[in-house]
Amino acid sequence: MARSSARLIVSTAIFLLPVACVFVALFCGRYTLTLPEVCQSLVSWLPGYGAGVSSESATLVLQVRLPRTLAAVAVGAALGASGAAFQGVFRNPLVNPGLLGVSNGAGFGAALAIVLFGGGMAVYPSAFLFGIVAVGASYWIARVYRSTPTIMLILGGTIVSSVFSALVSLMKYVADAETQLPSIVYWLMGSLSSVGWESFWSVAVMAFGCLVLVACAWRVDVLSMGDKEARSLGLEVNRDKGIIIAAATFATAGAVCMAGVVGWVGLVIPHIGRMLVGSENRRLIPASMALGGAFLVVVDTCARCLWASEIPLGILTALIGAPFFVYLLKKTKGGGWQ
Repeated sequence: MARSSARLIVSTAIFLLPVACVFVALFCGRYTLTLPEVCQSLVSWLPGYGAGVSSESATLVLQVRLPRTLAAVAVGAALGASGAAFQGVFRNPLVNPGLLGVSNGAGFGAALAIVLFGGGMAVYPSAFLFGIVAVGASYWIARVYRSTPTIMLILGGTIVSSVFSALVSLMKYVADAETQLPSIVYWLMGSLSSVGWESFWSVAVMAFGCLVLVACAWRVDVLSMGDKEARSLGLEVNRDKGIIIAAATFATAGAVCMAGVVGWVGLVIPHIGRMLVGSENRRLIPASMALGGAFLVVVDTCARCLWASEIPLGILTALIGAPFFVYLLKKTKGGGWQ
């Protein structure tokens, strides 16, 4: 009884954490706001509630900070859920959402849009499209050898990642050094500085992928036992793996096209989730979504507040994620991940 109560308290705290982080993030920035200003700004769009709120405060909260923090929640949740799903399906604790080339593919798509169209809104659909193309190419390579599809899928992702990495370098080489090259480099390091309500179509993509992963969480548990065991329990292994991989890919592609390449979230967050709620994916995947969203809100708030100029997200996630992952390795001695 006490154990179930403790689990309920931990689960409730985990799912309330991103809400608390979003609310606190609305106060943080170069221009500080008070509690009444934030609360009044949040309801200022309702008829009769806009009186007494300055237009600057309302614009700052509703058009700058709120969409940015909500985007951070969505991106972190998508990467956390995708990482947990990939680690379960591939039975490998070192797998991350960029395994099948989606990050490098999306990076090439963004770089191509910057070179050809000068950036702007063309970056998002181009990054998403080439992220999907990269995973499709990885899957096509895996189909060449049907005897070991999982291994070949990983190898295919490595090959495709290398190809798109070379293409990104090519885009850097041909880009204008004064205008285009800095934009490419900054996007590849990850940032939410240009996010607005108009780019929230990718949140729908991430939400779709995450909902499918939550619905298929019990299948991830069965697949993590091994293909033979999964077949003996009645699963269509190849079909179910394909659905889960496709859903994780959609979530990751949506995250990358909105925020750029943000590393370590999908690798570290699922392991933190296992420490808190256990390895059962029916609890782990939702917990990874909540923890990932809260983590990225905190990192993004630090990115825009710590320095005079904004720090790219990828730098901070690596500086935080890498030492913490070393701590996890020491704590578990490389085992006990599943």
